[in-house]
Amino acid sequence: MKNKILILSIYLFLIIGCSPSKNELFKETDSFVELLQTTYESYGILGGSEYAKTTSDGLYTITPVGRLINVKIQKVAKSGEYEELKQDLKDHYEGNVKVNDVYICNAGTIMIDCRN
Repeated sequence: MKNKILILSIYLFLIIGCSPSKNELFKETDSFVELLQTTYESYGILGGSEYAKTTSDGLYTITPVGRLINVKIQKVAKSGEYEELKQDLKDHYEGNVKVNDVYICNAGTIMIDCRN
């Protein structure tokens, strides 16, 4: 039993440790979520693009729109990639009272809903 826990722990560490892009993505989305609580009431419907950030590897672009945060994969996404990203973000924000929902919007990107 101890061996299984050890192997599972190592496997989990490798998965988390091998994804620096998602770590940067989480850091950037966390920043946008926090700013909605401390600095901005809203990013504005049209003004959000001036705040857009792209991860250093160019894989994700994060754009705030109003009280929503849009996350787009900047490459041709394979089947299931957006679903996986949605689940990763849902897991990351689970229990965070500042985030109401994480979902795939009709445009095919991920939305982090921080509306009151």
